[in-house]
Parts: sequence; C-alpha cells; structure tokens
Amino acid sequence: MSTHRLYALPVDITEWKFDGATEIMFNWEYDDGSDALLDLYDKGKKQQWDASTRLDWSLELDPDNPMQLKDEAISIYDTDYWRKMSSEERGWLRRHLQANSISQFMHGEQGALIATAKIVGTVPDMNAKFYAATQVMDEARHVEAYKRLLHEKFELAYPINKALKTLLEQTLSDRRWDMTYLGMQVLIEGLALAAFQSIRDKAGNTLAGAVNAYVMQDEARHVSFGRLALREYYPGLSDAERDEREEFVVEALYFMRDRFNQSEVWERLGLPADVLDAIHYNSKQMNSFRGRLFSRVVPTVKDIGLWGERVRKAFADMGVMDYARIDVTEQLANDGRVAEEFDKKMFVEKAIAAE
Repeated sequence: MSTHRLYALPVDITEWKFDGATEIMFNWEYDDGSDALLDLYDKGKKQQWDASTRLDWSLELDPDNPMQLKDEAISIYDTDYWRKMSSEERGWLRRHLQANSISQFMHGEQGALIATAKIVGTVPDMNAKFYAATQVMDEARHVEAYKRLLHEKFELAYPINKALKTLLEQTLSDRRWDMTYLGMQVLIEGLALAAFQSIRDKAGNTLAGAVNAYVMQDEARHVSFGRLALREYYPGLSDAERDEREEFVVEALYFMRDRFNQSEVWERLGLPADVLDAIHYNSKQMNSFRGRLFSRVVPTVKDIGLWGERVRKAFADMGVMDYARIDVTEQLANDGRVAEEFDKKMFVEKAIAAE
C-alpha cells in the first residue's frame, strides 16, 4: 500500500535531506573503552527481540478507538467543542489523534536510527561503538513495529510535525558526538519515554500497549547508554563547553514543553487550531504529560553533570526541580519489568484465542 494513500495530510515529498556534517572516528585499540559500556553491550545483545513474533498482530483494533484509551485522555474532552461533536466525529477524532501520536513515534524512531548510526561512526570509545551497533538494530525494529501498527491496523498515518522535525535537525546537524548523545539519548528519548508510558499504562488494547512497553524496555537501555558515556565525558569539559551544552538543554526543554501539540488534527476536523492548541496546552492532560516528560529528563540531566546555575534556574522556573530526586536507575529498571508483564499478558491472550 502506498504511504501517500495512508497519510491524513498531503505530502509533497517523502524524503528529507540536510547537512549532517560529522567527523568519523576509528579506534585501533580494541581493548580500550568503558567496562560499563561493554556490560551494556552484552545486555543489548541478549535483549534483542523480533517484532513479528513477540507481538500478536492478529489482535484487532476498534476503528473508533484503536488503542482503547479513555476519552478523558483527550485534551479537549468535556469542552464545548467536544460536547458539540456527534458520535461519528468523536470516533474520527479518537482515531486521528492516536494515529498522529503513533506517527510521530515512528518518525522519531527513524531519527533515533539515524542518530545512533552516526554515533557508531563518531564516538571514540570502542565499547560505545559496540553498544551503539545494537541500538541501531533496536531502532530499526521500533520503526518496523510502529509502521506495522499504523499501516496494517490503523491504515492511517500523519507526516512528521514541525516541532519534531526541528528538534531532530538540531540534534543531527551538530558535528560533535556528545551533542548527538545529548539531543537524542537524553532529551528526545526522554520525551519519547514520557509519551510511550502514557499509552503503555492507559491503553485498553493489548497490542497497542505491548508495542510501547517493548519499545520502552529498549529505550531504558538507550538512556543508560547516554548516561554512561556523557557522565564519563562531561567532567573534562571547559566552563565554556559546559555552558554551551547547558544552554542547548534549556532551550530544547522549553521548546519540547511549549511546541508539541495536535494542530494537524484540529485543522483536519475544521476546528480553529490556535484556540484548540491553547486549550490543549493548558489542559490537565498536558500538565500530566509534562510531568512525565520532566520526570524522565530532569534526573538524567542531573546524573550526567549538566547541573549548573542556568539549568537549575530553568527547572525551578518550570516547577520541576522535585524530579531531581528520582532514582533514574530504578525508574529505567521498572520499564523492563513492565515489558515482562506484557509478555505474560500476550501469552495468556494467545492461549485464550487458541481455545
């Protein structure tokens, strides 16, 4: 099936090109590198999985509510706009909001695929190259899983939104290997984990929940990869170099907090996007999402040592400093445990279907 036919919005081109200038780093000392990264590489090898077999693609999705999310999760729920909608319009809105979210996950995972391939070539630590190679396979599998969910189950997709496109270009166009780590492994992956968690924990459909749970299990390792590499590298930065990276973190987080919305869907429904964007931004649903976002990013930023006055002031301004107390290691370990619970749930549902 043509991708163009799946898109809910017109797509003039299906390729995006920009200058991702970089410096390739070879390392002929094959025993040189971080032991912690080598351990993570071993874990990455053991946790590879097949999206075709671990997930039960025979499970059906409800066309009017594919992921079986409660209407209270919709940011305009119980507003005048919502109350005036017919049941058919509400079904359309559920499907398109969910398809748009999963589409951005899919596009973001392709960004992570390209970023990690770049890291393989640019990072100096040999053991980091080893682990990054396993992450390349992880990201390819994530794109595959979300693509199948959209193409085979939703039969609907949205193009990449402007905010995600901007963030990816900023991350991938920097020549320095650590900036790719910082932008992708810490910030964009942190945003993704918050979004994945929302669906993993709230979806009534097992297939939709499992896709996100399994992706999160991998992403927990990816964030650990970024933490290990940057935690070892950043103590050697000059004050000027550290300040530049902290400025990047602060600007990116304000951008992530303020710019991600569902404008494309509101416009498709014929609703005033600017008005609904404002409702969306100020809704309790988005306040809850921003809490999850910062609960993922703040402790990691602190852990890697980017904890200067600029960063602390920004987090205080956003009202998220309390998240600095979170044990990020335990948080990521829990993502793995939840994925294992989905394995059991998928097994039970397959057994019931076979009876």
